[in-house]
Amino acid sequence: MFSDTELPSTRPYLIRALYEWCSENGFTPYVAVKVDGSVQVPREYVQGGEIVLNVSMDATSSLKLGNEFIEFKARFGGKPRDIMVPIHRVMAIYARENGQGMAFPVSDEETTPANLTAVDKPGVDGADGEPTPPPVSGRPALTRIK
Repeated sequence: MFSDTELPSTRPYLIRALYEWCSENGFTPYVAVKVDGSVQVPREYVQGGEIVLNVSMDATSSLKLGNEFIEFKARFGGKPRDIMVPIHRVMAIYARENGQGMAFPVSDEETTPANLTAVDKPGVDGADGEPTPPPVSGRPALTRIK
């Protein structure tokens, strides 16, 4: 058996489950990522140290939702890019259409600002690098609750 300090993280399993839920129900799965030196994304699309990526099958190729990394290829501004995101840098996964999903604590020392609302942060659509539209007023928001 594992001790509490040796238990594997539930984060990659929850990310895969929510990705599957989004895909099976016709929603577009987005991941919000806290960017640091370990994250391989086009830096020109990072805003405020964060990036939002469309990880749908239509927007990516060679998608791997592993226990340690999310890896895929996507086009940004028409240019193909290899993307690699350590699982511990994923702030949230949610459905673009309704904001339903889950937020996770993230920072350099595994602490997070108290009011993480990934849906409220404009990001980048991994399919072609076009900015995602800002949320519409009254739209559900994904908020981390302690």
